[in-house]
Amino acid sequence: MGSQIQNQNAEINLSTWGRGSNRIAASSLEVHDDDHHSNKTFDHDHQESGWKKFLSFVGPGFLVSLAYLDPGNLETDLQAGASYKYELLWVILVGMIFAVIIQSLAANLGVSTGKHLAEVCKSEYPVFIKYCLWILAEIAVIAADIPEVIGTAFALNILFHIPVWVGVILTGFSTILLLGLQRYGVRKLELLIAILVFVMAGCFFGEMSYAKPQASELFKGMFVPKLSGSGATGDAIALLGALVMPHNLFLHSALVLSRKVPKSVSGINDACRFFLIESSMALFIAFLINVAVVSVSGTICASNLSPADAETCSDLTLNSASFLLQNVLGKKTGAILYAIALLASGQSSTITGTYAGQYIMQGFLDLKMKTWLRNLMTRLVAITPSLVVSIIGGSSGAGRLIIIASMILSFELPFALIPLLKFSSSSCKMGPHKNSIIIIIISWLLGFGIIGINVYYLSTAFVGWLIHSNLPKVANVFIGVLVFPLMAIYVIAVVYLTFRKDTVKTFIEPVKSDANMENGINSGRSLGFETVPYREDLADIPLPQ
Repeated sequence: MGSQIQNQNAEINLSTWGRGSNRIAASSLEVHDDDHHSNKTFDHDHQESGWKKFLSFVGPGFLVSLAYLDPGNLETDLQAGASYKYELLWVILVGMIFAVIIQSLAANLGVSTGKHLAEVCKSEYPVFIKYCLWILAEIAVIAADIPEVIGTAFALNILFHIPVWVGVILTGFSTILLLGLQRYGVRKLELLIAILVFVMAGCFFGEMSYAKPQASELFKGMFVPKLSGSGATGDAIALLGALVMPHNLFLHSALVLSRKVPKSVSGINDACRFFLIESSMALFIAFLINVAVVSVSGTICASNLSPADAETCSDLTLNSASFLLQNVLGKKTGAILYAIALLASGQSSTITGTYAGQYIMQGFLDLKMKTWLRNLMTRLVAITPSLVVSIIGGSSGAGRLIIIASMILSFELPFALIPLLKFSSSSCKMGPHKNSIIIIIISWLLGFGIIGINVYYLSTAFVGWLIHSNLPKVANVFIGVLVFPLMAIYVIAVVYLTFRKDTVKTFIEPVKSDANMENGINSGRSLGFETVPYREDLADIPLPQ
């Protein structure tokens, strides 16, 4: 290309990933161009149209978005609509805006550092903090898997009329079946699951057109924040927990590493922009589906119903929600199609949870477990509380467990969110690709808003429970002595993560132009390595390459 390239004091650390694959963990490359060639572009053979380049990055955002349509989301949406009509739609709007921001930050972190969030956490934090964050991340994966277990059990109950607790046990076998089907083509299986999920979305949109909710009330609920009592606060937290899940941040930052991104300034900028567009499109579709579910539930449950349907709305669960679609599909057909789509929703979310758990374990512990073993272990742990609750409390108790799992995810969120916000705003982590001042302000305000709501609800709900508890005073004192220190530790941990100064540099210095990158690749190959840090250990992700 005619450029003179000088590598001064280049430090290149090679790490082995997978089987014989090399990855550049850090490098410092200084490149000087002649002024005559400073504006030179690729040859025509290396040029691609914008759409073709964009399509090569499509995949991670849509796979992540499936987690925003899992049974936990459907359960919280249905209950929010049945209990508060459109009042909590603003929570979904704020949650989705926040999701777009933080998912794009997770993608940017992976692209700019060549590492996913768990790996950056491991390199940055002391050993004790690292293990604490790993345990919390594993708990988040398990909490996210509980709705998938119960949702699958509900689907089997609707289809075959088997008890919910038996369906919970069968979910372990459904996991094995799913893994077996993946061997015959994961992409085809995921496409089938996505089609079934969107079939259910089409059903709710069709029912929405039948129910005809008032547009003015919808927009009021979407843009005028309102919480009617402590019950609404709990449901709002459950909605946020179901929408913005901590394990998704680890997952998205890893999925983007399956794409080959030139380590040039323009290459990184293009990748970050394309991932933002893709995830925004996917999450906007998920937002519309969530709004449709809340609107259908709110409209129908607020209308004149038969005594039986009114009683169902008073304690609406995934297992009883199929009657919402009977106006469009009929009672029997609607129930069957709803159950099949619910089954698909749970299984598609299982895929995202399995990958998230795999990358969390690999990132924090340098341990890579076989996919089938990892999936089976997570599912067995999630089955235990689901089985106990479904036996004792039946369908109603299992439905409430989904809400509890969503609240756990919301309380877990700071321990993935705060490191992501700090890393993505740090020069030593992101270099020139760190967050702008506007994004820093918006993301931190939204983040601390959610964290503040969590802490407020946790403290007020617990104090209220102690005051109105029927337990003996000695038991109340014992519980208070046990729980209040845990709440203090929670707050201290959040403060520590927020104000701790980052010290480890993970940013990979890019070359200045794509043309130089071509020369960089050639010179790199002459030394026996690739200067593009392509993650071969993540290349087996079932996405279009």
